[in-house]
Amino acid sequence: MMHRVHVVGRQNHGKTTLIVALVAEFRRRGIRVGTIKHSRHTHELDMPGKDSYQHRQAGGEPAAVVTRNLIGVFLPRPDACVYERLATLYADCEIVIVEGDIEAPGVKIEVWRAAAGSTCLAAERSDIVAVVSDDGPLVRVPVWPRQDIIRLADHVWMLARKPAQTGE
Repeated sequence: MMHRVHVVGRQNHGKTTLIVALVAEFRRRGIRVGTIKHSRHTHELDMPGKDSYQHRQAGGEPAAVVTRNLIGVFLPRPDACVYERLATLYADCEIVIVEGDIEAPGVKIEVWRAAAGSTCLAAERSDIVAVVSDDGPLVRVPVWPRQDIIRLADHVWMLARKPAQTGE
């Protein structure tokens, strides 16, 4: 089972910044953490004309690029749950943090900053279980201070480890 938490929020509210801090804190604790960046947009991840692109176009599934320090694996996106398809790649992770994918099943926390000028999603949606903010949004879920990364990591860890995640 992939123990994952989705960090959601509108653009420029600090999702990536929070995820980077959480990953660093989990690594400091010796916890193996994986990340997934979700994009709602359709775009090519490979370079058209490159060998790896041609491999995929010819039907290689999966197709991979291997360098001295990285491996990039290209898999077609399934119609079913993408997280089931990725589960084997994240099998050694104790926690997986997904940036975005608000429509997917699973635990979601929102990052919200008043200065960004948009409304808090947790005020509109019932599937967000907490908000990370130093600005005191008016919501019916817990609000966790953004600056306390140690306590935030504790909260995120507990959410990820709850056994009743759906869609896995």
